[in-house]
Amino acid sequence: MTDTVSDYLTRVRNAIKANHRIVEIPSSNLKKEITKILFEKGYILNYKFEEVEKQQGKIKIALKYHPVTKQSAIRKLERFSSPGLRKYAGAAKMPRVINGLGVAIISTSKGVMTDKEARNLNVGGEVLCFVY
Repeated sequence: MTDTVSDYLTRVRNAIKANHRIVEIPSSNLKKEITKILFEKGYILNYKFEEVEKQQGKIKIALKYHPVTKQSAIRKLERFSSPGLRKYAGAAKMPRVINGLGVAIISTSKGVMTDKEARNLNVGGEVLCFVY
């Protein structure tokens, strides 16, 4: 496995399509930061980091669905940059997802953050994915 972020997004996407409530994903620091951002922005219900001695550990994510329509809070998860073609954006050229309704997750020198936070801090970085 070379692209762990794509694997993360695909597991969440597949769990949503299968109407699962919880999805388990192998842990890494980058995935933990992406999970925290998804929780802060209200795309997931809750998360839990399970650390195991001398093993990788897991992230358990509780997905969020509308109570009446049973539709997921995440409409689309889309990988933007890939290991074969890294895509970077400066602070001035930061992408806006659906004119500000969605979130772009950016990996910067100051950590993983949303496009709005990166614009406010005036930093650029690698555009990892879009969520809306």
